[in-house]
Amino acid sequence: MTDVGLLSPVTASPQVAALAGDDAVLAAILAVESGWATVLENAGLAPAGSAAVVAAAAQPGRYDAADLALRAQGGGNPVIPLLADLRRNVAALDTDNTGAAKAVHASLTSQDVLDTALMLLASQAVGALLEDVKGTTAALAGLAGQHTETLCVGRSLTQHSLPYTFGLRSAQWFHGVAAAGRQLKNLQLPVQFGGAAGTLAAGTVLTGGTSATPFSLADDLAAHLGLASAAAPWHTNRLAVTSLGNALAAVLDAFGKIAADVLFLSRPEVAELAEPRAAGRGVSSAMPQKQNPVLSVLVRSAALQAPHLAAQLHQAAANFNDERPDGPWHTEWPALRQLLALALGAAAHVRELVEGVQLFPDAMRRNLNLAGPLLLAEGVSAAVAPLLEETNNQGGKEQLQAVVDQTLRAPSAEQASTYRQLLRQAVPADKLSNDRLAELLDPASYLGQATEISRRILAEFPDFTARGVPFPDFPFPATDVNGARRG
Repeated sequence: MTDVGLLSPVTASPQVAALAGDDAVLAAILAVESGWATVLENAGLAPAGSAAVVAAAAQPGRYDAADLALRAQGGGNPVIPLLADLRRNVAALDTDNTGAAKAVHASLTSQDVLDTALMLLASQAVGALLEDVKGTTAALAGLAGQHTETLCVGRSLTQHSLPYTFGLRSAQWFHGVAAAGRQLKNLQLPVQFGGAAGTLAAGTVLTGGTSATPFSLADDLAAHLGLASAAAPWHTNRLAVTSLGNALAAVLDAFGKIAADVLFLSRPEVAELAEPRAAGRGVSSAMPQKQNPVLSVLVRSAALQAPHLAAQLHQAAANFNDERPDGPWHTEWPALRQLLALALGAAAHVRELVEGVQLFPDAMRRNLNLAGPLLLAEGVSAAVAPLLEETNNQGGKEQLQAVVDQTLRAPSAEQASTYRQLLRQAVPADKLSNDRLAELLDPASYLGQATEISRRILAEFPDFTARGVPFPDFPFPATDVNGARRG
């Protein structure tokens, strides 16, 4: 049975299959075995010409992933049946009798190969994932720059809270994705080596009497595959795996935040933005008028799955008993690969979403105005309470709370005018001019450090912005927020 993503549309993509599917796993395992033969030949530990034979035998098209999966039940992992086939193919291709079979899997154990293969798989997937992450952050940086003055309403606990800007909202979306992307970018994906029990006993015998050591061979394999070196075998120390899982989950968390916001903001009764249109997208099987925000739905579906998969990796790591575990290792494989697939699939969708999002500033302002000047009550209190205390020798905040309470008893349609009138009555004009009162009740006057917050966020992640992004109000400083000079 082939899993083509029928019930996981977020991962149903040729790119996801190419980077995280069964064939990709098979290719990674074969790349490790072929790379090891190259390392051994270069070190003089395998016959000349053997690496070429092993490389020819290690072409993925020679192997049947479905057949290997069935046969893997015999030894508990796919490396064992694959090795049998690889050795047979090497023998058949070694027409010059180079003795290439000696280079296949020498001194390794299945966990060395599979752990290294999964790190190689992850390295390739992370590279592709970061491309979409950077495309997403570049688009978000552009939105942040273009909408520094686009007013909208901030919400807390589902209620209107304070005036806000869509530029800051975009910058905060950027912040989450860029911070998670940096964590992903800084991952160390190490080669695994250790032999049957993590002592490198067979590797020591293999390198005896030569200038090579098991450690130098492992470093050479890491360089050949583009992985990080490892100071020691990590068969039962799974930080490499859990760190990768954490980084993938963090990226999906950041994507999920964007998706959750878009799902709310695109509701017809809110209508502040909409997903980009595409033929056949967002359709309903029963309601022809619907335009469902499918990109966000798919991204959110991925984000909701990620924490459980990351937790599965941690649960496995905490139960790696002895020098080779009896089940936890096996539970890592599907969790890690599904995290990679979900992150890859969601990244493509969220990038398309933010690059083509439709914005409706008039609707943002309409929703901002729903609360009327009461939305400015916090700022009014800070400015007016001291004036009331001077005038009446009473607690200014208490007086202003009474004004708010009285305003809320008025019909909704009259609350804006009632609040203005009550404020005007409460404070003498010589203490608070009409112009100053109007300023206090203007949402644009109470945005705090929204622009500076956005600037600081983008300045902190220059590697996740794009050159030429329209961002006129945010001149990036020569130093970062800690005062360190930028390169």
